[in-house]
Amino acid sequence: MGGTGVAVAHPAAAGATNPAMMAADHHEWSNDFGLMLPSVNARFADEEETVDQIDDIQDTIDRFQELDKTSNPQDARQAAGDLRRQLNDFDRDTVRIDGGLGLALAVPTESFAVGFFTNGNVRATVRGEFDEDDEQFLADLETASIVDLIAADLDRDLESRGRILASAVAEVGLSIATSIELQDSSRLQLGVSPKYVQLRTFQYTETVSGFEDDEFDSDEYQTDKSGFNLDVGAAYAFGSRNQWNAGIAVKNLIPMELDSAASRPDEEKRTLELDPMVTAGIAHKGDFHVLTAEVDLTEKKAFGYEDDTQWVALGAEFDAFRYAQLRFGVRQNLASNDDNDGIEEDTQFTAGIGLSPFGARLDIGGLISDADLGAAIEFGAAF
Repeated sequence: MGGTGVAVAHPAAAGATNPAMMAADHHEWSNDFGLMLPSVNARFADEEETVDQIDDIQDTIDRFQELDKTSNPQDARQAAGDLRRQLNDFDRDTVRIDGGLGLALAVPTESFAVGFFTNGNVRATVRGEFDEDDEQFLADLETASIVDLIAADLDRDLESRGRILASAVAEVGLSIATSIELQDSSRLQLGVSPKYVQLRTFQYTETVSGFEDDEFDSDEYQTDKSGFNLDVGAAYAFGSRNQWNAGIAVKNLIPMELDSAASRPDEEKRTLELDPMVTAGIAHKGDFHVLTAEVDLTEKKAFGYEDDTQWVALGAEFDAFRYAQLRFGVRQNLASNDDNDGIEEDTQFTAGIGLSPFGARLDIGGLISDADLGAAIEFGAAF
């Protein structure tokens, strides 16, 4: 449903989305217990097949290094020209990978609700950086003498590099919510989620000849920081049958930040910022449908080679007698720009299905955009 949840989250998802929704009035068959075990999601964006480019560049370097330059000088010159073109194409190309895992348990009632949740999310970006000195060095090798070709050592001489920037945020918390009936039969829900948060960053930079993407999580390339934080939320149900619901949530009330490591002396450190995020939404619920709209009122700063994000989203769910659901959504990044430092995050479309026979739940979703492909699956129970 376009990533929405502030005004529509089911009890098991409410702790990490809007804790007030645990005490909201849901369907009669899902008001007493909620379980999410587990929720898994992944996204992938690679506009230029960046990792494959690194493999091809390393193959060309190996080819040059292994050639007998005395008997095959023209092949060596050709390899140098191929490598120069490959490195130019590689410059500023980016791949981005996201993954997430969540578990939750909720025991909701209209008067008082309590829940437990834990989740973790990681985002990694890999980017190519072409060193200008390599342009002239390789151009000279294309016309070099045999002596110069023999003297060249690409493992030592090349300075173009690949860089991995990655961040991970993990949290575990308790959620508490209550519902207050107002004089006009509308209801106000209030919720809070105290939690423990761990931040982790990874910054790995290596010349293209020695780049190994499985080395990025070595201790020397990572930093970490932990602390307590807090989410709060409110929801207001109104209308003749309380069919409307408005919600607002503030995540990470206590700002946190963590600087990355620097794997090279000339490398700039990055800062992972976990600032308060405010999101507001509204939803209309019926026996067989849910329609919702949601907007981030604050902007999330990027850590790696990516856009800042501030989403506005629309979502819809159509229910078939509570046993099956069909969902659609779209969201637009208000902070997206063409001059970002990597892959642009712009308009994304989502769709999914849900199966919920006899209290068990299976939800499957997909996401697509000009740059992204994503999928999610969630198992659980509700009654």
